[in-house]
Amino acid sequence: MQVDPRRSAKLALALATVYLVWGSSFLFTKIGVSHLPPALFAGVRFTTAGLVLTLVARRWLREPWPGTVREYRLVGVCGVLMVFVSNGLSIWAMRLLPSHEVALLNSTSALWIALLGSIGRRGHPLSVTTIASLALGFSGTALMLGPAAQPHPEVLTAKFAVVTGCLAWSLGTVYYRNSGTRMAPLMFVGLQMIAGGALLLATGFATGETARWTLDLPGAVSLAYLTFVSSCFAYSAYGWLAVNTTPAVIGTYSYVNPTIATVLGWRFLHETLTRRQIGGITAVVAGLLLLTRSARGGFARRTTEPDAR
Repeated sequence: MQVDPRRSAKLALALATVYLVWGSSFLFTKIGVSHLPPALFAGVRFTTAGLVLTLVARRWLREPWPGTVREYRLVGVCGVLMVFVSNGLSIWAMRLLPSHEVALLNSTSALWIALLGSIGRRGHPLSVTTIASLALGFSGTALMLGPAAQPHPEVLTAKFAVVTGCLAWSLGTVYYRNSGTRMAPLMFVGLQMIAGGALLLATGFATGETARWTLDLPGAVSLAYLTFVSSCFAYSAYGWLAVNTTPAVIGTYSYVNPTIATVLGWRFLHETLTRRQIGGITAVVAGLLLLTRSARGGFARRTTEPDAR
């Protein structure tokens, strides 16, 4: 079945945006949490981005507000899972872990999304090739992490927090995908960020982070990049992908982003990049290529399906 070239180009552009911007976001997040308290840092980022996206959706695109209680519930659930829990835990853990290690742990999202995405009304069963490609990518991630000395309990807690956040993100992605909502995507993303960002701000106020808030140049640059480039631009691309391609293809960002984050962390933050990690990156790229090849049919099939919105 022939694929619409314009749709293929849009898919490629959305994937490239998520890959490049979110891959570099780990570097900026590490810089940000080194200068600003994590909950307020994340709360200001997502609340501001949500307000901008909601304003654009309403005033420029004329997208309507949610019309039912069910739509507001969808916004609330995804805001809690994908912003408050997922990003909140990841940003908190970034204080204790190298940026590339947080990125590598985030690669577990690909497995969760593919597994959870095989169920539900719009589920896509996992083929043998897809399972093999996910296994290859995940083994490459494990190889990049490599063996370490006995870690401090707080470091183990941080790693567990990142993996828990990945599960929350994947649940939110699949829940949104299976919701069948007709809510306009940009309006949904904006309100979702406001909901999750408000909870993060409340957490920061409740834990006394305001006393440690001092906005210097590195913190301001990181906050601006993550707010307007990562949260507004790339998050919108991810929201579009969530309902326009297969879960396996969506999950590929979890393999590419750690590769970008590892290189940037090594280059700009002087984080260690070993031969073992380079070998892992090679396995990750191989898994990505295999997964993309196996999921190519999902692009063609999706072009003939009715719009989920």
